[in-house]
Amino acid sequence: MFTLGKKPNLKDLYEVSALARKVQMTASTKASLKKYRSLMKDYVKNAGAVYGINTGFGDLASTVVPSKECKTLQFNLIRSHACGAGEPLSDEQARGILFLRANELCYLHSAVRPEVVQTIIEVLNKKVVPHIPSRGSVGASGDLAPSAHAGLVLIGEGKAKLIGDTKWQDTKSLFKKLKIKPLQLEEKEGLSLINGTQAMQSVGGLGLRKANFVFNASNLSAGLSLEAMKSSDSPFDIAIHNLKPHEGQIKTAKILTKLMAGSKIRNSHKNGDVRVQDSYSLRCIPQVHGAVYDTLKYTSQILNTEFGSATDNPLISVKNNKIKIISGGNFHGQAIALAWDFACTSLTTLGNISERRVFQIVSNSGGILPSMLAHKPGVESGWMISQYLTAGLASENKTLAHPASADSIPTCGNKEDFVSMGMWGALKLQQVIENVATIIAVELMASAQGLEFHKPLTPGKLNLKTYNIVRSLVKKTTKDVCLAGDIEIVKNAILNGKFEGVI
Repeated sequence: MFTLGKKPNLKDLYEVSALARKVQMTASTKASLKKYRSLMKDYVKNAGAVYGINTGFGDLASTVVPSKECKTLQFNLIRSHACGAGEPLSDEQARGILFLRANELCYLHSAVRPEVVQTIIEVLNKKVVPHIPSRGSVGASGDLAPSAHAGLVLIGEGKAKLIGDTKWQDTKSLFKKLKIKPLQLEEKEGLSLINGTQAMQSVGGLGLRKANFVFNASNLSAGLSLEAMKSSDSPFDIAIHNLKPHEGQIKTAKILTKLMAGSKIRNSHKNGDVRVQDSYSLRCIPQVHGAVYDTLKYTSQILNTEFGSATDNPLISVKNNKIKIISGGNFHGQAIALAWDFACTSLTTLGNISERRVFQIVSNSGGILPSMLAHKPGVESGWMISQYLTAGLASENKTLAHPASADSIPTCGNKEDFVSMGMWGALKLQQVIENVATIIAVELMASAQGLEFHKPLTPGKLNLKTYNIVRSLVKKTTKDVCLAGDIEIVKNAILNGKFEGVI
């Protein structure tokens, strides 16, 4: 059970959104919501025009709305802003938006009624998935379009389904079956459901969780590649990494040293190896993988701050029972937009170096392994096209790595004249993660296949553990076979954390 109002982490986000871990609101949070709501309503009575409560939105902010129309204003906001397009977000991404929204509302700075949070709790706990088109946000005035589609479901409109279902149904019918009462919006509540960075947080955050799995698997695939290519372990000597003490570099060097410890393959050529230095893709793994580690750690820190932030507008501040309603720009997604772009670039790099190691293994580099890993080169093409696959995906990533945050386009009559494009950054990060997971899967499989040619010599104890996981998923090849299905199996194992815990 997750208690709303505390800062979540990636594990919380995944478990609530994907595994339907239940959420709850404490009695004290409920009481605080009521208090803040009452203070806000008293303030508005004497304050005249207050943005988002009795005014229009965006470029219409100067238009005052009569009090009798203020509730209608909130419904109109949700309906008019539910203007997305494209394929829907995944079940977990869509539910993640609702979870993060409910949690931020419990930080108390939006002054919504407890009923708003309670409706979201009921929707989450009954495993409902809102239909949210993936395109439409420019990542500035909150993720308006995707969040509005989520809000549409809360008021009993739009489309929804249950986790795992493939068919969408109208929300009204589904709510009737589940005995969920649609939310009746009051002043400011529609705005508080759509203003914020929750879509960027959900899509990017769930992607970042998988990115960490991919990174960890990349160290293991590199470890197997070192063994397959009979590479030296001297480049991982901690003495040289202490002279360039980036955290990720030192961490990666230590991991590789542990992976290769006790390797009979390495010991077989430790004396008399005529190769002075291995190729960069093997020798410089700590420097490259380590930089990716540092980048992903930075990205996680940025997201962690965003998880604990109030991103609505206007925001409510209460001190000594005195209230301030402040209009600002906390909904702007620039911080995480830049973070997603940084992660995207670093993962592209990770895929690039992995592809080079696949090339080394498959192409008979240095005469270490049979050409194309084929048992009968010429008669068989072996693993030739697996390297083509990794090359194609690595090149695709180079296009996707173009920073979304480098762009901005004015919206809303130029009132919203500078936007972050953070949602697009999060969406394309997802594709890069999928592509890199596939590249790493091929490296794991190719390097494991390379080890078959070194038997009876065995790799290091921990590398052998990785090899055994690969072999528990796919068999070695003894002739030309279709590798596509096996690659998909290993890729999914990476993304689901199957290779966690080796080291």
